[in-house]
Amino acid sequence: MTRNHAPDPALLAKAETLTEALPYMQRYAGQTFVVKYGGHAMGDPELARDFAEDIVLLKAVGINPVVVHGGGPQIGAMLKKLGVESQFVDGLRVTDAETAKVAEMVLSGAINKEIVSWIGGAGGRAVGISGKDGGFVRAEKVTRTTRDPGSNIENVVDLGFVGEPAAIDRSVLDTISNAGMIPVIAPIGVGADGHTYNINADTMAGAIAAALGAARLFLLTDVAGVLDKQGQLLTDLDPAAIQGLRADGTISGGMIPKLETCVTAVEGGVDAAVILDGRVPHAMLIEIFTKQGAGTLVHR
Repeated sequence: MTRNHAPDPALLAKAETLTEALPYMQRYAGQTFVVKYGGHAMGDPELARDFAEDIVLLKAVGINPVVVHGGGPQIGAMLKKLGVESQFVDGLRVTDAETAKVAEMVLSGAINKEIVSWIGGAGGRAVGISGKDGGFVRAEKVTRTTRDPGSNIENVVDLGFVGEPAAIDRSVLDTISNAGMIPVIAPIGVGADGHTYNINADTMAGAIAAALGAARLFLLTDVAGVLDKQGQLLTDLDPAAIQGLRADGTISGGMIPKLETCVTAVEGGVDAAVILDGRVPHAMLIEIFTKQGAGTLVHR
């Protein structure tokens, strides 16, 4: 039997890609990556399969991925179907007792188990949990104030059962990861008062990344990353640069809380946080395993 000694260029390119990825695989082996999964990518079956394959690949090369997912649009759709009206304050849903039950049903039930199934279909082993399991996320109630434009008086707004992480017991996640499985986490926590609290998924992911001392926090969004005023991607930022971009109006709206999450995470011990476009197939692998990267990296 004779073999063709002229390799196929496409196969050669694949081999070169693997060679380029090798030092990154060695660098991150044994490290933890926390990935916040949400946006339109979560509703696209093809992108969902790509995401699941990426997560399984990370686990296969010795990285410990931890997935935290959102579900705002799905919660909104279910509330509408049930005839429950929603109110928002500064982008946060006012969550009464009925809304909290629906949010937990959608997040911990439908969405969480769907992601677990996608990962299983890609050959991985995932365990779906919320912050209530093992009491690993203790939440505290979020308070917000709004300023009356006429009187300029600040008023406290009651958002109901909306919380933020107050304490995280990492032992639950360590147990799952050390058993060779991938934690998939719904952003729900339990308060000292015993009540269930809905937590913003970005905030939850950032707090978990800090508690685990993660090498990377990835926030998958529906934009390429942080853009300058000319619409060009800013690939490398630190807290001082972010403050300057806020001051001159370059960043605004929903990007501000995402960057606040990134800054809090890196100041809390995470090596770096990355804002990535989840609509781009395998964007996370491009960011991790290539020189050019794919999103906006936030570091100390």
